[in-house]
Amino acid sequence: MRKIYIIGALACLFTACKPNVAVNTTLTQGEADFTNYLAIGNSLTAGYADGSLTSSGQLNSYPQRLFEQFQLVTNVKGTFVQPLLPGNYGYPWPKKVLTVTYNPCTGDTSLGAVDYPGALDSQNSHHYFSTVNNNQINNIGVPYIRAVDYLVDNYAINTAANGIPYALRFYNNPAGTPLDELAYRVHNLHPTFFTMWLGSNDVLGYALAGGQGDGTGAALPLSPNFYNANDISPYLVFDTAYDKAVNMAISTGAKGALINIPDITSLPFFTTIPINGLMITRQSQADSLQALWGPVTAKAVFQVGANNFMVTDHNGRVRQSVPGEYLMLTLPSDFICRGWGITVPIPKEYVITTEEMQNINNAIISYNNFIQYEAKIHNLAYVDIHSFLGSVATGYTYNGIKYSTQYISGGSFSLDGLHPSPRGYALIANEILKSINTKYKSNMPMLEVNKYHGIDFQ
Repeated sequence: MRKIYIIGALACLFTACKPNVAVNTTLTQGEADFTNYLAIGNSLTAGYADGSLTSSGQLNSYPQRLFEQFQLVTNVKGTFVQPLLPGNYGYPWPKKVLTVTYNPCTGDTSLGAVDYPGALDSQNSHHYFSTVNNNQINNIGVPYIRAVDYLVDNYAINTAANGIPYALRFYNNPAGTPLDELAYRVHNLHPTFFTMWLGSNDVLGYALAGGQGDGTGAALPLSPNFYNANDISPYLVFDTAYDKAVNMAISTGAKGALINIPDITSLPFFTTIPINGLMITRQSQADSLQALWGPVTAKAVFQVGANNFMVTDHNGRVRQSVPGEYLMLTLPSDFICRGWGITVPIPKEYVITTEEMQNINNAIISYNNFIQYEAKIHNLAYVDIHSFLGSVATGYTYNGIKYSTQYISGGSFSLDGLHPSPRGYALIANEILKSINTKYKSNMPMLEVNKYHGIDFQ
C-alpha cells in the first residue's frame, strides 16, 4: 500500500523561504551572447508538471528561469515568449493535486495525488499565435517528443502518433517535421544562444510501457520515420536526428548548451513503491504463500518481514521479483486488496525487470555518449543532469533545505513522479547555469531555489 509520510522539516516545501544569497560581483556574459534565447526540448523544457501542462508550469519552467538570469548580464528587455495556456488546471487532461485521501481498501488516510476535478484548460487553448515579432516563440518544448521524431512528417497530426496536441497548438506547419519547425523558429528568432534537452522520451516510453518493446535499440519503423513510442529509439536514428537538430540550432552562429538524459529509474515514479513491499507478519502467512507459489517457481521464498512481490515479467513468466527491479507509481492504489503481488502476480506493464533495466541503461549510456560528443565537436556546453539527479536521489542540500527524489517529501519532483516541481526546475536551471558559466566564462548568479514554491496542497 502506498502511504506518504510528511515530516516536520518540510515546512519550506509549501511556502517560500527567505533568500539569503547576495550578488556582489560584476556580472558578465563572457564569451556567450544571451540576447536571443531559444529553448528546444520535450516536456521537461515545456514546464510540464503534475501530470499535465499548465500556464503556471510553463512560467516555472527552467527556460523561464534561465532567461531571467540571462537578463541580469545582457540587460535584455525583450519578452521570452512561451505558448502559454489560458489557465492552471491542465491541458488536455487534468493536472494532479495534493490532498488528503482515504483508501477504503486499506483504511488509510494520507496525503496523496488525485486528478483536479474542475473544468480544464481545453477551451480556447487549441491554437497559439504569438503577436511578438511575427509569431516569435522562444520555448518550443513539446511534451512526449523524442529526438527521432524530428524526422517525422506530419508530426503534429500524425495518425500513428495519435496526434500531438502540444505541437499542434503552436507549430507553424503541422504537416511538417519538428526539424522544419525548428528551422522556422531559428530563422524567425536568429537565436544567439540555445539550450537543447532531447532524448529522455526516446527511452522513457519503453520504461512506461513496462519494457514491452524490443528494447535493443534496433527497432524498425511502424511507418516512414516513425518508431514505436513504447520502444527504445534505434541508436543510429537517434544520432542522425539529434545531429540534425543541433546543426539547425547553431546555423545562425548561436552558442548553446546540450543537456543529457537522467537515470529515469532514479525518479519517484519508479522508486516510490518498493519491490520488497510485501510485508508478512506471521509465519503462517509465509507458509501459505510458500505453498501457493512453490509449485509455480522454485525460487519463490517467503518469510516474516519484507518480501519481494510476485510479478509477471516481459516474457510472461510468473515469478518472484528480485532486487534491482521496479514497480510503477501508476499501480492502482488498491493493488494490495486485489491481491496483486501476493496471490496474483502484478501485471507486466507495471514492472521493470532487471533485463529491461539493462536495456534502459544501455540506451541512456549510448544517447548520453552521443550528446557529449555533439557538445565537444560543436564547442557547446555539456550539462550532466544524469550525475546531478543522481546526487539529488541521495539527498542534496541547497541553502539549508534538503532535497531528494522521494515522492512528495523530497520537494524536487511534482506529483506525477517524473517531472520536477518549480523548485526542482530551479535546481536544474542552476546546474545549467554552472555549465554555461564554466564553458563560456560568464558569471551569471545562481537562482535562489527556495523562494520558488514546492507542491501545492489543495
